Amino acid sequence: MISPMNRRLVLAIVLVSAVCAARPASADVTAFIGAATTPSNRPVRGFAAGAGFLVVGFEFEYSDAVENLESALPGFKTGMGNVYVQNPIETAGMQFYGTIGGGLYRERLGDLQETSFGTNVGGGVKISLAGPLRLRLDYRIFTLGGDAQHRSVQRIYAGLTLGL
Repeated sequence: MISPMNRRLVLAIVLVSAVCAARPASADVTAFIGAATTPSNRPVRGFAAGAGFLVVGFEFEYSDAVENLESALPGFKTGMGNVYVQNPIETAGMQFYGTIGGGLYRERLGDLQETSFGTNVGGGVKISLAGPLRLRLDYRIFTLGGDAQHRSVQRIYAGLTLGL
């Protein structure tokens, strides 16, 4: 049994160790292009900005998939807030991550439009290129609420990330 005095000492050591070992927060911005693959491929572009600590981080992203009336492919815009977890140390110049989040989306095809809440889950890798510049490869699955034409939309992209 640990005495109250020893418990306080252990707690103090753990807190001091955590503070001393903590890395400062890092931030990055990403510009990306890719494809929304549901119901078939169409271009998507966007940006993300985030900040993280050793393992956990937060980001906001905006993306815009192009509407194609001839093929009946709706335009798809998202504004999502995400939480991500990542390996704290790069392995062979790569940092893997998983992400989950939610926010608003707008799906539009001609005169039909739906704006509602959606969620997303996905992951990817950031690959070191030079200095603070990294290549980011990402895959997401969006689950859409409301009266969306497609309840689930997949997106894949490549982007350039600049660490700040």
